[in-house]
Amino acid sequence: MTETQTGECPPLLFFDTGVGGLSVLGETVKLLPNASIVYAADYAGLPYGMKSEAELAARVPALLGRLVERYKPALATIACNTASTIALDHVRSALDIPVVGTVPAIKPASALTKTGVIGLLGTRATIRQPYVDRLASDFASDKILLRHAAPELVHAAEAKLRGEQPDSGVIEAAIAGLLDQAGGERIDTVILACTHFPLLRDELAGAAPRPIQFIDGAEGIARRIVYLTQKLSWPIEPGERIFVTTGELADIEPYRSALAEYGIRRFEKL
Repeated sequence: MTETQTGECPPLLFFDTGVGGLSVLGETVKLLPNASIVYAADYAGLPYGMKSEAELAARVPALLGRLVERYKPALATIACNTASTIALDHVRSALDIPVVGTVPAIKPASALTKTGVIGLLGTRATIRQPYVDRLASDFASDKILLRHAAPELVHAAEAKLRGEQPDSGVIEAAIAGLLDQAGGERIDTVILACTHFPLLRDELAGAAPRPIQFIDGAEGIARRIVYLTQKLSWPIEPGERIFVTTGELADIEPYRSALAEYGIRRFEKL
């Protein structure tokens, strides 16, 4: 991994269905504040949680291939749990750059829980993946892992980033979906297994009837990105941050204020 022939440092590519990957981007730019960023949102394919494994295994590598060809990034991060659990191996086979995936933070949650009962909130596609079963077997075999699909939280997070009030009923239903299960009264740690969900951390905590710690993998992903790009020489000044969408650029207008907080001011269509 080297600088481009022009001497410019290649950008970091983040890929998600929408704005959920900003939770990963936010942690990354804390560690690499001057990195150039290309943030790609597949709004034409939203929501991934309702798509079949076969659809995503074909769609995600094809889109990332086009993005890599256009922007020549140093590294790609699939900042989407659903896409990672289904398509990560396909993407790594298709690309010749490092690819970082996003997986549920089961290992750190297992270390944090005091009661031994962990909740996991994700999309329908994520919570049913064998990959999640393997993580639970490897890192939480002596714990109880209760899962609940809450795809509506994706839309609530998108609404929040548009400057709207997220639907409180959706948030309350997500919490109840975990706590009302058998053994749910003992949950003390909840894994946010969708990158959209940390954007609603305050709202989820407010809907919980008691203190619960919410955990996601963004910090660990950011550290992994730093490790894999340690040979790059980052610029002295902050690099450009571009937002790319597969949808219509006009649909991005309501997000501009929130995206500006992440330093994103240039917008393009894929």
